[in-house]
Amino acid sequence: MRVVSGTVRGRKLKEPAGSKIRPTTDMVKESLFNIIQFDIEGRRVLDLFAGTGQLGIEALSRGAAHVTFVDEAAAAIELIWHNVRLCGFEKAADVIRGDSMSYLRSQNKYDIIFLDPPYDTGLLDKALRNIFEFDIMRENGIIICESMANSVLPDASLPYYKGKEYKYGKVVITIYGRNSD
Repeated sequence: MRVVSGTVRGRKLKEPAGSKIRPTTDMVKESLFNIIQFDIEGRRVLDLFAGTGQLGIEALSRGAAHVTFVDEAAAAIELIWHNVRLCGFEKAADVIRGDSMSYLRSQNKYDIIFLDPPYDTGLLDKALRNIFEFDIMRENGIIICESMANSVLPDASLPYYKGKEYKYGKVVITIYGRNSD
């Protein structure tokens, strides 16, 4: 697991022990960031269900202004802090241990949200519905979801929309967005 591009390109991140955390593969991560490459600079990012923190760290490496990492597992929070410090991004990161669904009620607004919860838990669908309900995206914001290829994600209601899907073997990346008011 490494940072693909940006200021800390090539930096190897600490990987999780065991199988409780499932990191996004480098191939999927690189493809995902190719899709949003012109939308990262100076943006506020939320890495929900952050796991290793690699998606948020990749965003910081590519010029995001700030990333909030949220995960409920103590082991994940320790791993995220390790990787954030390893890359020197402490001043541009908040690492929060807590329930992801509760965090979505925080009133913070984001330009980009990464959603990569454990598969087959229903958390992805629930997180999307909460984002739409609490309207935590800024205008023209982007939500990037990682799920199993056989998953059916919900449609969105205005001002949100469901965009393209990109399939990578057993994984699919689905893009949602928020229109201007």
